Amino acid sequence: MLRNNLAGVALTLHFLHVHLAHLRIRDFRNYARLDMDFAPGFHVLLGDNAQGKTNILEAIYLMATLRSFRGVGGAQMVRHGAKGYFVGGRVVGQGDHEIKMYWALRERKLTLDGQPVKKLADYFGALRTVVFCTEDLQLIKGTARARRRFVDLLLAQTQPGYLALLQRYMHCVRARNALLKQRLVDEAALESFSAELVKLGSDLIRARQELVPKFSPLARLAYRRISHDAEELRIEYQPGVKHDFAVELAQSRDRERSFRATLVGPHRDDLQLLQNEKSAAQFGSEGQKRTLAIALKMAQAEFLSGIHGSPPILLIDDVMGELDLKRRSGFLPLLEAARKSSGQVFMTCTEENWPSELGRDLQRWTISRGTVLGVPPPGGPPAALPAPAL
Repeated sequence: MLRNNLAGVALTLHFLHVHLAHLRIRDFRNYARLDMDFAPGFHVLLGDNAQGKTNILEAIYLMATLRSFRGVGGAQMVRHGAKGYFVGGRVVGQGDHEIKMYWALRERKLTLDGQPVKKLADYFGALRTVVFCTEDLQLIKGTARARRRFVDLLLAQTQPGYLALLQRYMHCVRARNALLKQRLVDEAALESFSAELVKLGSDLIRARQELVPKFSPLARLAYRRISHDAEELRIEYQPGVKHDFAVELAQSRDRERSFRATLVGPHRDDLQLLQNEKSAAQFGSEGQKRTLAIALKMAQAEFLSGIHGSPPILLIDDVMGELDLKRRSGFLPLLEAARKSSGQVFMTCTEENWPSELGRDLQRWTISRGTVLGVPPPGGPPAALPAPAL
């Protein structure tokens, strides 16, 4: 049954592809200025550590999610000595999209197709990416917040109204917490925010509850493929609300006054990740945790492909170097699906250690100290980097 589901996903991938056609960077990380044109297909960024390979992946991910996958704020991404950074690009799919974003301490700009973005919900979906990186281990070893963000991103990428709902809920939590921190609490205002919290929170819980049974089979199959049936994976949604949100919120009132914070609600949800019915975080080896993190991201990519009929852009940050040969072979079906669907993959490597099956038609780029040079494929014409636009 699971294989049939995935076969259906693979079939849908032939109808549409979305790719990043152009990337423009100014004063971002170690790049003063960079312009790159990309075709669909596989792009390998080759170079030693700390040369700027991951920075390119970070810029692409930033355009898709408005966040860094390294978990840092905007100030850390500004090139040393510059006031702010610019990241932009042209996305080609059903229609072309032009993305421009500028960040500085006192100024933020985000435009889509020349128009200022007023609602983030209107922006999400212009570019979809899934990143594979060392930070993914936090999905297994880190706090519940990392797993909630994973679920929230997946829902924001697949359900149009979810991001706006999440924003309204978190605004309500912050307003309610501000009330609880006051010496004399306004009871009428607190009741009003409590009612709104329950209403919005119940919708959030419902969306997450509906997602997990759809996502879990893909994660289980991906884990089985990479680990070669070593363990059985089970994913269980653990809501912060056990039965009745309004009742549990009222019962926590005394504790809330002590902690001066909202203690019940979906902002305290978690995902339990079990390998052979044991907690992966507590009992899994480092290799098992790494395999599980990659399986979750593979499932994310396959889930997005099935929903949208096109694969997300895959950003793979030196993951191949961390996998043994057996685990790499389990990773190949995802890359093969991207190839068949004319999808786009960006992969960083310090050496040519990607699977030989991908070696036929790669676009290679060598990166050294923030300088990028296209390397021609064997027997192909030279790949010249476009001149920087003024």
